[in-house]
Amino acid sequence: MSDHLTVVDHPLVQHKLTIMRDKTTSTAKFRQLLREVSMLLAYEVTRRMEMTTQRIETPIQPMDAPIIAGRKLALVSILRAGNGLLDGILELVPSARVGFIGLYRDPETLQPVQYYCKLPSELDERLVIVVDPMLATGNSSAAAVDLLKQAGAQNIRFLCLLAAPEGVKRMKEAHPDVPIVTAALDERLNDHGYIVPGLGDAGDRMFGTK
Repeated sequence: MSDHLTVVDHPLVQHKLTIMRDKTTSTAKFRQLLREVSMLLAYEVTRRMEMTTQRIETPIQPMDAPIIAGRKLALVSILRAGNGLLDGILELVPSARVGFIGLYRDPETLQPVQYYCKLPSELDERLVIVVDPMLATGNSSAAAVDLLKQAGAQNIRFLCLLAAPEGVKRMKEAHPDVPIVTAALDERLNDHGYIVPGLGDAGDRMFGTK
């Protein structure tokens, strides 16, 4: 654990992640578990949001009660696998604004290539949570955060299901001001840029594609 990396070792998160790693787990079950885990991870990544108070009346008496301050937070999905994390977080924070960044990894260079970008307004006034199930090489994640900073975002957090040490290192070098929250820090990347032991390709597992 560090200020830059938080591994959520909650028993429910770890139990569900184990079932997701199992190659015999069905697409439908994988998708359901990803939604559930994303809700649990959302608790951690939204910790320490700025708070203020609002005057309300309970059935007993008036009080100054805590409430989240500022503009609604923004969730930014790195397509396409990031969408699997969106649903669970939106159940907890239904008023969040949502953006999408489309990046694919060139199979030869492993470098990210952008094909789509649509972001909410006033990013400089919002907490921005970037979601992508896998932090592998870290190249796509770093490129996505570059785009967000260019769009004015200043308070950014990164949420993933699995991280590889190489990806964490790359992100820390490129964006030391962006904390990472994940369910597991795995061993390494293989020659194809996949996380080991990992769970395969999260997008394929989620959408039933090859």
